[in-house]
Amino acid sequence: MSTPTRTPSRWAADHPHYRWIALSNTTLGMLIVTINSSIVIISLPAIFRGISLDPLAPGNVSYLLWILMGFLLVSAVLVVSLGRLGDIYGRVKIYNGGFVVFSIASVALALDPFQHGSGAMWLIIWRLVQGVGGAMLFANSTAILTDAFPSNQRGMALGINQVAALGGSFIGLILGGVLAEWHWRAVFWVSVPVGIVGTIWAYRSLHELGERRPAKLDIPGNLAFGVGLSALLAAITYGIQPYGSHTMGWLNPWVLAGLIGGPLLLVVFCIIETKVAEPMFDLGLFKIKAFSAGNFAGLLASMGRGGLQFMLIIWLQGIWLPLHGYSFESTPLWAGIYLLPLTLGFLVAGPLSGFYSDRFGARAFATGGLLLVAASFVGLMIIPTDFIYWQFAAIIALAGIGSGLFSAPNTTAIMNSVPARQRGAAAGMTGTFFNSGSSLSIGIFFSLMIAGLASALPKTLTNGLAAQGVSHTTAAQIGNLPPVGSLFAAFLGYNPVESLLGPSGTLKTLPKANVDKLTGKEFFPHLISQPFHHGLVIVFGAAAIMMVVAAAASLTRGTRYIHDDSSDRGTAEAEINESRAL
Repeated sequence: MSTPTRTPSRWAADHPHYRWIALSNTTLGMLIVTINSSIVIISLPAIFRGISLDPLAPGNVSYLLWILMGFLLVSAVLVVSLGRLGDIYGRVKIYNGGFVVFSIASVALALDPFQHGSGAMWLIIWRLVQGVGGAMLFANSTAILTDAFPSNQRGMALGINQVAALGGSFIGLILGGVLAEWHWRAVFWVSVPVGIVGTIWAYRSLHELGERRPAKLDIPGNLAFGVGLSALLAAITYGIQPYGSHTMGWLNPWVLAGLIGGPLLLVVFCIIETKVAEPMFDLGLFKIKAFSAGNFAGLLASMGRGGLQFMLIIWLQGIWLPLHGYSFESTPLWAGIYLLPLTLGFLVAGPLSGFYSDRFGARAFATGGLLLVAASFVGLMIIPTDFIYWQFAAIIALAGIGSGLFSAPNTTAIMNSVPARQRGAAAGMTGTFFNSGSSLSIGIFFSLMIAGLASALPKTLTNGLAAQGVSHTTAAQIGNLPPVGSLFAAFLGYNPVESLLGPSGTLKTLPKANVDKLTGKEFFPHLISQPFHHGLVIVFGAAAIMMVVAAAASLTRGTRYIHDDSSDRGTAEAEINESRAL
């Protein structure tokens, strides 16, 4: 008598459709993490109004930066360690725990009981905790997918996953604008039901398929890496703030200590990893061209993408939208709406590039995508500050398409090239480059913009205020203030003129017509538009060069690499020359 064939449970690891369950859950995880990496960027004005804190008041810029940067910094620092823990203890176990931590932090953020500085500190602390949960999800998501899918379908699967990852960062801009218009707490509440559903679904459906390698935790390596990267990213955060009589803080001793000590500790980390028996990360993976070139290109692409988002928000909220009749309070919502072409371009190109990279290899898509992004930066340099919208929309759509063409094929090539037993650590390192690029973009591009404003804004601001009857002494004092205040005002969609002139009592002495002009929607945007465009040329010129360098790095990745796990050859890779690969 024959034994009946057992039909595996829908949730079982051996079910033929299990890989699609893994894809849907990890995609949800990546989506919610990256939405939260950008959702506060555009909703910060509403958040600060909600906790009754003036972000432009002296000393409050630090609150603004840490609410913005804390999540990214923690994610960048922890993803490699958490990926390594996934290799040791199980990727699904760490991933599932990430959903729990993320959900708890989201509830705490939405329930902020304090006002003023205490309210800001509450948000900063729980954003850091939320970043830990996000890092747990981020570090193991791509490794779980790589375990679940065969190599000939990974491009499609990772393509969808990466569309969620990068698409989330674009969607967060729109969602933040919409929710901030309703209530600032909704910006955080939106993650709670998604986190709860994702947690239950993950614990019910995901299974360990990867090879687990019990090992001792490399504590010295983890400490050197975590402290070194934290010091470097924190120094960059404080470097864009004024210090003494300087417009920026790059000469602040603490900033210099971080900029010098951070990289030194990362060098120490590399030395430790070559000495210990069970390293946190096998540096030999960087000998694989597909891994090293892909991660370097990914770092530069992440920096360019982060800089693009910040500059476009400043451009729209601080200048273009007020010039076209929108109130400062409504600019976050409309900035998100007017950035839709960027998101749509990415969502169209991302899945297609992931699917076709399985057939044709990653190099053509990734390299071509980066060159398209570089072209979009050049286009943004050419159009005027008060642009015609269809031109702006076409250029940012091109940037979205280029990002979509690059992202999925690049990640697939990286993950295919590494041994199965090291996929968690490899995914973590890729996540570190991704999140570090976003953090670095704030410091680098804001510094470039501030440098551009410093050469043109003082004279423009002084002359503009004097023309409206402000005394030359007062106008000169305001004009010579560090331009970071004006930059953050534009970033947040604020009109800073009233707060700048209010303490001196100047507004009470001027005719009503002049006061209305100074505090109206168009005075500050008109005033800052030309200095801002001067800064934009510097910023987008640097970004275009970065994308060309990234494209050159992508071109060196060679033909398609897939690691041969059938033989134990350490970190050596098997090169597969496909007839249709470039």
